[in-house]
Amino acid sequence: MASTHVSSFSSSQISFSSQYSSTKLLRVPSQLSIKRSFSAQPINIASALSEKPSLSTPPRHTEAVAPSKLPVRKIPGNYGLPLIGPWRDRQDYFYNQGRDEFFKSRIRKYDSTVFRANMPPGPFISFASNVVVLLDGKSFPILFDTDKVEKKDLFTGTYMPSTDLSGGYRTLSYLDPSEPNHAKLKTLMFFLLSHRREKVIPEFLNSYSEAFERLEKELATKGRADFGAANEQAAFNFLARSFFGVNPNDTKLGSDGPTLIGKWVLFQLHPLLTLGLPKGLEDGILHTFRLPPFLIKRDYQRLYEFFYQNSAPLLDQAEKLGLTKDEACHNLLYSTCFNSFGGMKILFPNILKRVGRAGAKLHAELAQEIRSAIKSSGGNVTMAAMEKMPLMKSVVYEALRIEPPVSLQYGKAKRDLVIESHYAAFQVKEGEMLFGYQPFATMDPMIFDRAEEFVPTRFLGEEGEKLLKHVLWSNGPETENPTVNNKQCAGKNFVVLASRLLLVELFRRYDSFGIEAAVSPLGSSVTVTSLKPASF
Repeated sequence: MASTHVSSFSSSQISFSSQYSSTKLLRVPSQLSIKRSFSAQPINIASALSEKPSLSTPPRHTEAVAPSKLPVRKIPGNYGLPLIGPWRDRQDYFYNQGRDEFFKSRIRKYDSTVFRANMPPGPFISFASNVVVLLDGKSFPILFDTDKVEKKDLFTGTYMPSTDLSGGYRTLSYLDPSEPNHAKLKTLMFFLLSHRREKVIPEFLNSYSEAFERLEKELATKGRADFGAANEQAAFNFLARSFFGVNPNDTKLGSDGPTLIGKWVLFQLHPLLTLGLPKGLEDGILHTFRLPPFLIKRDYQRLYEFFYQNSAPLLDQAEKLGLTKDEACHNLLYSTCFNSFGGMKILFPNILKRVGRAGAKLHAELAQEIRSAIKSSGGNVTMAAMEKMPLMKSVVYEALRIEPPVSLQYGKAKRDLVIESHYAAFQVKEGEMLFGYQPFATMDPMIFDRAEEFVPTRFLGEEGEKLLKHVLWSNGPETENPTVNNKQCAGKNFVVLASRLLLVELFRRYDSFGIEAAVSPLGSSVTVTSLKPASF
């Protein structure tokens, strides 16, 4: 997926140092052949809102008992002098090179997709900047294997935000599966997803119908419309209405939810963001010291009261699981606002950008497929109807592949390990921090043909289903599911469902649309320039 003196988390104020569209991936050694991609048929997500979570852990990336057949290579790179090395790498990451070039330049320098470097923010927010970087689709999945890596306090990387920003608790995202509360809290999140599952589709269509009507009015008066603002309000309304049975506009919170969340998220992620301020000032304030949580205490309390007052069935369930209502409420807030709302804030503009740029031919094909499937299902949008929309499903998976909403993953080696890239093996010592930048793994040319292109039909056809194991946005392969024993996103199937519903509602209403897109802090800033009403 701020303070009382900081304005809302908007795309005009904050930007990452680079954007995915500029990514040029790893150089493939000439002696290695490129594996061609297949068309793939996305898997069924009828279990998206399953009532009971699986308690078993499917097999993940495992190392062979026999020594690696690949040549063993010392991990290249170094961390530099204490304090100075992390500071220099931070300057390159944010300012001198930018994020993508930071990684690409080191791939070229070391002729390796596995190397040592420092990850931001570094001193004085973090003194554990040293990581082993994994930048290909073969080495990256070890970050999901909780038998080999520990995930404790690593959700945001080499630093952890103050627990003062979450009621004094380490929320589920920061817990390792080995910790007792992990299973309890993840089970609660499965219950959150399932207990009002029949409301999800109608409340989504209702909330996003309001969003598109808002865009139409703005287009009529201004000639262009900001998708981001409409999307954020619709996303929060949808989550509140479907999960908690309340319309925020009928409460004291009103329409302030997205603004309050934006401030709160900024205070957690500022060590990883750039605001466009003068370099010295920005680096000194955002990347060197923590912003004090007390500045947003009142804003956070408003969110907490909203969730506490509207979560009675969920809090009762939490007590049955052995959790206090207070800890459960802070986790429900975090999951809804940071994970779910934050995911929709990032992912939906990215989908609109990719589909918008793809052009009228794709729009016509999606409109025809979506409307025909709905008509054949009695005119209703249902799970069964969406299973008859293979192109739409492929487009969603392709969007998740090419721009995963959470791009940075971390894990700490539980024991000495051997990690393999496509062409070498590397020895990692117990306790070393592993880091992966996911866009380089999911746009690996050794796995995907035309890896850097948005190919809407990539996941069509029987053979293409094999590629889904390389779609990793959920902190695990798309072919696997979240359990209480792993760190895969509890809402994995819910996010896929919501993304599909976005395209369904879009092409139920419109034949085509036009957009302009720019970089934003978390994904893309999208301006809608035209909406062509449905003609059939």
